[in-house]
Amino acid sequence: MEEHLQESATPDEQNEKKKKSAGRELMEWLLVIVGGVCAALLISNFILFNARIPSSSMESTIMVGDRVIGLRFAYWFSEPERGDIVIFRYPDNEEKIYIKRVIGLPGETVEIIDGKVYIDGSEQPLQEDYVNGVPTGNYGPYVVPENSYFMLGDNRGNSEDSRFWTNKFVKKEKILAKAVVRYYPGIKLLTE
Repeated sequence: MEEHLQESATPDEQNEKKKKSAGRELMEWLLVIVGGVCAALLISNFILFNARIPSSSMESTIMVGDRVIGLRFAYWFSEPERGDIVIFRYPDNEEKIYIKRVIGLPGETVEIIDGKVYIDGSEQPLQEDYVNGVPTGNYGPYVVPENSYFMLGDNRGNSEDSRFWTNKFVKKEKILAKAVVRYYPGIKLLTE
């Protein structure tokens, strides 16, 4: 029977192996952490938009304190549609982020008569089951420019929206995301 002889490592060699092993493990952990941070930044900057709702302008669809997720890429290859809830830069102060519902599309004329929304002089108002309360007031007509949108909150009696802004319309490139789900305090889809 043949025996394999193993030389035992000297204490210096054992310490050197431990240092290399500890260094390798530290490097592996560092790579995992850096990879995780990079993935989080990519997701946050290119895929998802996380928002906390600060006002009652979208009640009762979205309540104060709710948290929603929006898709940043939703309009890369398509256009916003009437009824979409979008997160965008406020046209009068682009440092502020707003969330409202798309009502008027490019080229349309929007008029609000006795709180009801009419598009392009239609005899029938928009069917808006999501509106909170009974809207009132007369506004417009507003002609929506190309590449822009007219926005209203669902809580029309308490919403700072296109009716009251100096710059009435949101340009498509200022739309940051389409809100798709409320995840706190419970799960609720925000798409029709």
